[in-house]
Amino acid sequence: MIVHQPVSRSLQHIKNELSACLRFQHTAAKLSPAAAAAAAASTNVNQVKPVFRYANEHLDKLSLHDYRGEYSYKSIFHSSVKLSKEINKLLEYKHNERVAVLCGNDSSYVITQWAAWMAGQIIVPLSKSHPANLLEYYIKDSNADLIVTTSNFADICSELSKKTESKLLVVDEELITQAAVPKESKIADPSNESAPKEPGLKLDAGMEPEFYQNSDAMIIYTSGTSGTPKGVVLTHRNIHSQVQAMWSAWGWTKKDVLLHVLPLHHIHGIVNALVTPLSVGAKVIMLPEFVTNDVWSNLLAVKKSASERVSVFMGVPTMYVKLIEEYDELFAANKRQVEFIRTVLSQKVRLMVSGSAPLRTTILDKWKEISGHTLLERYGMSETGMVLTNPLTGERKAGFVGKPFPSVQVRVVKREDPKEIYVQGDSEKSTVLKQPENSKTISGELLVKGPSVFRTYWNKPNLTTREFVEDWFRTGDTVEYVDGWYKILGRTSVDIIKTGGFKVSALEAEMAIINHPDIEDVAVLGVPDVTWGEKVAAVIVLKQDKNLELAQLREWCKLSLPAYAIPTELKLVDAIPRNQMDKINKKELLKKLFTINEKIDSE
Repeated sequence: MIVHQPVSRSLQHIKNELSACLRFQHTAAKLSPAAAAAAAASTNVNQVKPVFRYANEHLDKLSLHDYRGEYSYKSIFHSSVKLSKEINKLLEYKHNERVAVLCGNDSSYVITQWAAWMAGQIIVPLSKSHPANLLEYYIKDSNADLIVTTSNFADICSELSKKTESKLLVVDEELITQAAVPKESKIADPSNESAPKEPGLKLDAGMEPEFYQNSDAMIIYTSGTSGTPKGVVLTHRNIHSQVQAMWSAWGWTKKDVLLHVLPLHHIHGIVNALVTPLSVGAKVIMLPEFVTNDVWSNLLAVKKSASERVSVFMGVPTMYVKLIEEYDELFAANKRQVEFIRTVLSQKVRLMVSGSAPLRTTILDKWKEISGHTLLERYGMSETGMVLTNPLTGERKAGFVGKPFPSVQVRVVKREDPKEIYVQGDSEKSTVLKQPENSKTISGELLVKGPSVFRTYWNKPNLTTREFVEDWFRTGDTVEYVDGWYKILGRTSVDIIKTGGFKVSALEAEMAIINHPDIEDVAVLGVPDVTWGEKVAAVIVLKQDKNLELAQLREWCKLSLPAYAIPTELKLVDAIPRNQMDKINKKELLKKLFTINEKIDSE
């Protein structure tokens, strides 16, 4: 396959670097001393290292556990070196080529990721949950020259290889299984870092250090909840900055053990829950998929060794809902089991995080009752990495996503005029610069700036330009600012409903409605209306054998919502489609609202 734009990309690369230098100088002049120091550190050439370079510091420590066995950092590193040579050979020793990756949630993904980065390539993570036509789109859109997969996905990738004219590399299963550490090995003891180093192991594998300072690392395709998926180009510097910020904000150490159940084609699963712990020398237990029984077994360390005791767990809200459901079914009636579970989780697990979608207060409260943990809510996106977080220690406010991460700057601006700034802040302090007219609250579009923010949308320079205002990225999310804390009100395009001159947060309306005892799930939409601009509509899934009419819903909503935010239309459906990260494609749901044959009740 012919690789596009080798010359023009080089010219653009130089322009980007000059622009980045100017942006840093401009930013440093405006930052507080501490924030400026953090930004300066992040631009230090010697600071940026891909994850496999950190592995050199922990070679004889356990890095992974999956269904095949356990792996030391050394064994993962060694297998990655071997695979990187195969990748280089197939790509004729060119660099910065796109490599599409379809692997399971196990060691094969880590080995492939490290190998591609050692070879100086850009990975394009794919998901087994996506249909073949969408996988084909990702491969073609990214101009991927190579598809790397494992034997269990060989058939579908073979077809994709033919359709996209990309080369195909099926990783030898023996390369993966040989990396597993024998159970009886002393290396299986995570405290044993004095074992002899493997003779001849090339610890400086990969490109020259300078390569990783400015090169692209990954193209993450957005979930497509708002139109055609876009390729978000992240550099090694972006990922490094995100990792460093999470080390600092969430207290990562090499003693941590993370239970990984997240998909590996999103920032949440790749950077937050995999690259970050592996960069610090922690251990990751990878489950093939989210199964409540398996998660409970690992969280409670049932028949597990001390080295497998989980200290960190990250999930999306639906995962916590499913875990609660199984808890209620299996454990809640047994007082001794209830006490045991709370004791283990509160004393052995140090951090539990919820993200990627809004978390209901009822779930937050129930999980605290079960585990003793107030789930840490945070906010981030593919383009920025993590932006806002509740504190590791101290008060965590329900419904809020906290304060800015280290090295991240934020602004709250007027949507129609982003140069009209209401609030500006960083990890140290947020300052109100202007109160919005005719409003007692401060809300507006969230803008983000910092070394973690992505470089560009793949092959979409005009779109990239539109999404930035003087180097500030426009997230498209509306936030409310209250006394130093930030609250996500929703996507400006679909979650902020303009009705009769009022602005309604669909997310806040959903939080109120979901507390109804007969309601299982809800999505609040803005339906175009000649009189009101938009009408507030509730799409609802009822619990089994329950009934609900619009008048009853409106009476319930009067308890917690202003009159203009109460739905005037109700639609009952069997299910509300969500993607793997618990997000709803509201634009698609709106299109189907009047076309699918379901019961509609309107006022």
